[in-house]
Amino acid sequence: MGAFASHGKPTIARLLWARALRDFGDGFVAVLLPVYLLAIGLGPLQVGIVSTAALLGSALLTLGIGFLGATHDPRRLLLAAAGLMIATGVAFAVVDNYAILLVVAFAGTANPSAGSVSVFVPLEHAVLARAAASEERTKMFARYSLVGALAGAGGSLAAALPDVVEPMGITQLAALKLMFVLYACLGLLGGLIYRRIPRRPPSEDKAPASALGPSKRIVYKLAALFSLDAFAGGFVVQSLLALWLFERFDLSLAAAATFFFWSGVLSAFSFPVAAWLSQRIGLVNTMVFTHIPSSIALVLAAIAPTLHSALALLLIRAALSQMDVPTRSSYVMAVVTEAERAAAASFTSVPRSLAAAISPMLAGALFAASFRAWPLVICGGLKIVYDLLLLIQFRHVKPPEELRGPVRRDGRQG
Repeated sequence: MGAFASHGKPTIARLLWARALRDFGDGFVAVLLPVYLLAIGLGPLQVGIVSTAALLGSALLTLGIGFLGATHDPRRLLLAAAGLMIATGVAFAVVDNYAILLVVAFAGTANPSAGSVSVFVPLEHAVLARAAASEERTKMFARYSLVGALAGAGGSLAAALPDVVEPMGITQLAALKLMFVLYACLGLLGGLIYRRIPRRPPSEDKAPASALGPSKRIVYKLAALFSLDAFAGGFVVQSLLALWLFERFDLSLAAAATFFFWSGVLSAFSFPVAAWLSQRIGLVNTMVFTHIPSSIALVLAAIAPTLHSALALLLIRAALSQMDVPTRSSYVMAVVTEAERAAAASFTSVPRSLAAAISPMLAGALFAASFRAWPLVICGGLKIVYDLLLLIQFRHVKPPEELRGPVRRDGRQG
């Protein structure tokens, strides 16, 4: 296991702190991005295009990381990603030209989904998987997701700051720009944390002939299914969901920030529940049987007649929809060899990001055409299709801890 194994717990703790800082920034950027773009005179379609550019750029960066991860020290790559986060925040703070913002969104780390679509994620997954025993892997990924979701919820709440400081004489546009400066500062702090991760020994930088080996077929099948899920999710990335609430119910920025905070809290506390549940019914079953009810709630929210009923259904969705995040990460790391983990994390993330990059633009076009409910309905319907396909294809492909014996009600192996 090398240097990471001997520094397992400190390395995990540092990555949890870095994840918390990054997701706090992603939390308020996802809510404020459409507000900022509308404030500088852009329309809903252009908001969708910027979101698409951000996700597409993230996909290509993640693809590059997949090739570099096997041959380069992950610490060095994480430091480079932190530098890119700093540059992204500074650029958004000083630029208000649409064409330049498209370039910044494409080349930077701004995350309109406030989730796990990030160039940081494959690197962190590979490091975390090496630092934890297989029996503890899902619990560790649940903690990793829990910390990120709680931080993201806090970031969503912080999105109300521009409204809070407006009575103090600071214009909303100036306050929005200051929030992007804060995003850059969080990138700097994250970089300081990454500096303390142990370097990988040079002897481990020799890559195999192919980044993916014996697990290539299963990784490609998972990547295809995850792409369908991500394409569906791109219709309702957090920035566009915020836009839907603003336009459908005329929700204030402060109210939206509060909603996304509680939504994030519910998602966060679903992660340890997912780890507990996966010990009893398995990783794939946990992914599928928590995801389908959340998709049904999203479709019902799209046709809800009142704000309160829509928010209630969206909160139900939040409590269920992210339970597949730690289980999915754990499953991918479990069904490939250790040498393939960085590449597998990247190759399952890249198609997700590419697929998710297409749908925000389509959702923006639907918003512009006043078909506001359709993005939510399309998202929910496609996600149900994904869940059924995942169950059919992978219900018999078990991770090592599930192969050791039947999973009993007390969570122990039989």
